[in-house]
Amino acid sequence: MRYSAFSVLLNGLRGNRNWASAWRQPEAKSHYDVIIVGGGGHGLATAYYLAKEFGITNVAVLEKNYVGSGNVGRNTTIIRSNYLLPGNNPFYELSMKLWEGLEQDFNFNAMVSQRGVLNLYHSDAQRDAYTRRGNTMRLHGVDAELLNREAVHKMLPFLDFDNARFPIQGGLLQRRGGTVRHDAVAWGYARGADSRGVDIIQNCEVTGIRLETGHVTGVETSRGFIGCNTLALAAAGNSSQVAEMAGLKLPIESHVLQAFVSEGLKPFIDGVVTFGAGHFYVSQSDKGGLVFGGDLDGYNSYAQRGNLATVEHVAEAGKAMIPALSRVRVLRSWGGIMDMSMDGSPIIDRTPIDNLYLNAGWCYGGFKATPGSGYCFAHLIARGTPQETAAAFRLDRFQRGYLIDEKGQGAQPNLH
Repeated sequence: MRYSAFSVLLNGLRGNRNWASAWRQPEAKSHYDVIIVGGGGHGLATAYYLAKEFGITNVAVLEKNYVGSGNVGRNTTIIRSNYLLPGNNPFYELSMKLWEGLEQDFNFNAMVSQRGVLNLYHSDAQRDAYTRRGNTMRLHGVDAELLNREAVHKMLPFLDFDNARFPIQGGLLQRRGGTVRHDAVAWGYARGADSRGVDIIQNCEVTGIRLETGHVTGVETSRGFIGCNTLALAAAGNSSQVAEMAGLKLPIESHVLQAFVSEGLKPFIDGVVTFGAGHFYVSQSDKGGLVFGGDLDGYNSYAQRGNLATVEHVAEAGKAMIPALSRVRVLRSWGGIMDMSMDGSPIIDRTPIDNLYLNAGWCYGGFKATPGSGYCFAHLIARGTPQETAAAFRLDRFQRGYLIDEKGQGAQPNLH
């Protein structure tokens, strides 16, 4: 069923009794051309583009829980392409362009809202760094505007411009950045992939990877063995655990990143704002709640929950930027398991096992990269060669010394 204003009106007149399921609940076949481990945004997007762009439809997506139960439904919904380094800049811009046409492409309302992303700066050194970043973005055809203090004050008068420790001097604005409804992205890709013949198997946990003569022949699951010609891993924070089933040790650590939602407020934040003197980012949802987050919890974990020390840390940064937040109540929080790579940049590559492919190491950039990641991973699987904008995301770059250290923190995953 194709969604449209006419179909909504017609089904409304019929009491909404004739809507078809968004996707099927198929039983797993004994063998597939491609199995994708992970039914989050990246896994579903990969399946969608494999079917749509490359005509590979004998595909299964295996999800140990339900679709959207992982990081794709546990993030702060921000999309942007304001990156500096050559390896990252063209890739995230590709992803941004895919976001801009996504809803029409897969016929699903993902609530893409390009309301702008503003990164504040608080010192001359930060201003110079943002000037460099903005110039680099514009050289690559990406929009960027450097705003002075007066321009930021006119846009966001509720910020603390007189903070003695962290005076706001200006900001770097990308107007094409914004937010997207995170769970709708998973639903849209699942529906689009399913309509093209992909099997989405929920509640099917991978418990082992079967190898014969150095090749993957299939996976052991909670529903039995399923064979495949190609196995693709897109398991986010669980990537290290899944790869270990094939004897691979990845340059990844798993950390918890918390996100928060406040009580509903009258609209006052039009876009996304990030604090330059600490790690804090905030936007306001259509329901009125503030959606915000900050730093990792700082210790390795596979649990989708965090601790109160980070709650306090994030709240402090938020109040330093917006003093009025001291009166706002937080309704809920959740944690996503982040697959933090050694240089803070992702991996989209073959592994040393010929028919085993890896999509991991997304750190903070996973949600905003969803369309680009899915498209580039599908290209790699279908064609056997990297898509040009993802060519730098090789697994062996750590061994070769070709790091993509966007933040400049070195090989310390917990700092990226």
